[in-house]
Amino acid sequence: MSLSVVTWNINSVRLRIGLVTKLLEHWQPDVLCLQETKCPQGQCPSGAFRAMGYEHIAEFGQKGYHGVAIVSKRPFLAQSTKPFCGKDDCRHISVTLASKKKPVTIHNLYVPAGGDEPDPAINDKFAHKLQFIHELDEWFGNDCVPGGHEAIVVGDLNIAPLEHDVWSHKDLLKVVSHTPIETQGLLRIQKTGGWVDLMRQHVPPEQKLYTWWSYRARDWELSNRGRRLDHIWSTPGLAPHCRDIEVLKAARGWEQPSDHVPVIARFAL
Repeated sequence: MSLSVVTWNINSVRLRIGLVTKLLEHWQPDVLCLQETKCPQGQCPSGAFRAMGYEHIAEFGQKGYHGVAIVSKRPFLAQSTKPFCGKDDCRHISVTLASKKKPVTIHNLYVPAGGDEPDPAINDKFAHKLQFIHELDEWFGNDCVPGGHEAIVVGDLNIAPLEHDVWSHKDLLKVVSHTPIETQGLLRIQKTGGWVDLMRQHVPPEQKLYTWWSYRARDWELSNRGRRLDHIWSTPGLAPHCRDIEVLKAARGWEQPSDHVPVIARFAL
């Protein structure tokens, strides 16, 4: 049995549905996890997904911002959402799929970006991000993986934790997404849950690896000032079955692109 999972911050699924269908047509993953769908609940473009064979859709959306969704060729055994920080702002959704040995639960997350100023005393957005990280750490240390299941975590975690996850470690140490309090927090979450960073399982930590390039760059490809904000983790029992990871960098150059690119994990279960 094989399983392919894509994560992608699409930055408005209705605006970029043509890019999504292009991805599904050419790469045909089993499961697509989207973040920042910016789509009110019930208004996800499900017709386009179902026309391509993705009949199983789990969405958690609101008008104008945030939002997550999972579309799949395979049926869901279960699905759920979890609120964080006392807000119902559509940043998590999970589904469970059947497999030959153990069910696989997929958590799709959109961690708050955190604004521009890395000081929680003066920036409520950064304070929110730190609280989100704290609550995620607590959850991953307890019951986020059902008993007898394997699990995958995907999403825009909005943190580039390692030195070579950013174009310049030195220049970005005081920039939100790569500050020590964020990077240490994300690595703590990973350790608490026993998660394996599948991207770095296949691409050594000493190699540069990015999934996001700013819209502000005049020539994003030439300057190549990227960050690895999008992640795919798994439980240790699943990690040896991940046969490859593919970062679709070319998608950043598609017409009206998201500033994030899709990442694919392929498993042989």
